[in-house]
Amino acid sequence: QVQLVESGGGLAQAGGSRRLSCAASGSIFRINAMGWYRQAPGKQRELVAQITGAGSTNYADSVKGRFIISRDNAKNTMYLQLNSLKPEDTAVYYCNGNIASSRYLASRDYWGQGTQVTVSS
Repeated sequence: QVQLVESGGGLAQAGGSRRLSCAASGSIFRINAMGWYRQAPGKQRELVAQITGAGSTNYADSVKGRFIISRDNAKNTMYLQLNSLKPEDTAVYYCNGNIASSRYLASRDYWGQGTQVTVSS
């Protein structure tokens, strides 16, 4: 089976930076698009940033110019660089990947367990 595991969450100060990582492991034939989502208490889960297999990126308006999404295909790892953090960035951040586990199976979405990012003012 495929697993996605996030790391890098924790406490941060407003204006500071953190780097989140998402490592995919298990049976992986191909990873297509990947993305970072977040969910704050009392709010719906929202897309933060996404990156295609070809490297094209898209960001939510609230994080444009502050966050950077990237991926290392050789390591099956995706990153999210969080800069100029604000208290409203506080949320559980989830890793998502559309992954085919073999050449004979259609790809499907996998989710990580989430990692908490807390930004204090």
